[in-house]
Amino acid sequence: MKVAVVGVTGLVGTRMVEVLEERHFPVSSFIPVASARSVGRKILFHGQEHTVVSADEAIALRPDLALFSAGGDASRELAPRFAAVGCRVVDNSSCWRMDPTKKLVVPEINADVLTAEDFIIANPNCSTIQMLLPLAPLHRRFRIKRIVVSTYQSVTGSGNKAVAQMKAERGGARWGEYPAFYPYPIDENVIPHIDVFLESGYTKEEMKMVNETHKILGDDSIGVSPTAARVPVIGGHSESINLEFERDFTLEEVRALWEAAPGVTVEDDPSQNRYPMPRFALGKDDVFVGRLRRDPSVPYGLNFWCVSDNIRKGAATNAVQIAEELLRRGFLVDE
Repeated sequence: MKVAVVGVTGLVGTRMVEVLEERHFPVSSFIPVASARSVGRKILFHGQEHTVVSADEAIALRPDLALFSAGGDASRELAPRFAAVGCRVVDNSSCWRMDPTKKLVVPEINADVLTAEDFIIANPNCSTIQMLLPLAPLHRRFRIKRIVVSTYQSVTGSGNKAVAQMKAERGGARWGEYPAFYPYPIDENVIPHIDVFLESGYTKEEMKMVNETHKILGDDSIGVSPTAARVPVIGGHSESINLEFERDFTLEEVRALWEAAPGVTVEDDPSQNRYPMPRFALGKDDVFVGRLRRDPSVPYGLNFWCVSDNIRKGAATNAVQIAEELLRRGFLVDE
């Protein structure tokens, strides 16, 4: 099968290539795609060099599948052009997520929404994926009334320029001596500002978690109150999550549901200082949950801590898993 990775030189694009290799996705022809300044570069795939081509060249090759991580503007322009030549597009930007004609998919939760008619499929926001993977089985059993979530998001969520800023600061560079992605220094700091502010006072990143939760779980009645912050961590988002259910539950029931849920790992033993941390989630595909405890302030409340590698399950791995679902359901043909 001909597979294109659009935005192949970026943080997520690079990881998409790795995940395709690791999961042995059937690729007969690999097509690396990037912007004009990267055309001609060499990309290794399964140990062989491949030359980066432009989007126009890739479309002319009529790929079967394209994994996009090139930003919203590029996706808006290019995804329909790839789809027009019969290519299935899995897009990691926010461009198509809330389009009512496009599916927004976390395979472990709602792969059943995929159909043969879907040629552009949206990959959710990294923080939403991480939050909903453990929430979905709880919602099915106990019905979630309200979610209060605070995110502690890695600089990798902002891309290579943000990582470069933090490394420059850790290397001793003074503010103004290096190109800065953020409006303030990020090292030894926490910035409660991700994406642009809206008139409501929330940021677009925070509202993504609200809107995408409703769409993926298919339930607009769930209250979602998010706060998103950027922290000086390379690799791995953390989330403090508070839930209020409609029905009562036991902590044992919650643990059992998580232990049976694909892609969720329980790390919860405070007596041994065992709880999820981004340092140890890095490079892994699961979502790790711990610090599990009842919220005594409401009748049916639960608090827990949640960690995941935002570039893998939060982006690249989820996109490849969507492609695997398309293949499994016969919407992609392994020739």
